[in-house]
Amino acid sequence: MELSFEDALRRLEEIVEMLERGDLPLEEALKLYEEGITLYRVCNKKLDEAEYKVETLVNEGGEIKMEKFEGEG
Repeated sequence: MELSFEDALRRLEEIVEMLERGDLPLEEALKLYEEGITLYRVCNKKLDEAEYKVETLVNEGGEIKMEKFEGEG
């Protein structure tokens, strides 16, 4: 089962908090770091997919044109 973006981000935040405390044995910290990297990649992939979906197809005179969403910021 694939994690949702929200679930992956929530778990990633938990891992960051645990690692920031600095009280974990090295072996456990490394395992959490590995899991965090994997979750980061999942989140990044989902954000890329969402960005692509936000780019809308617009039909202008029979031509399909990609318009990139310009967010705030």
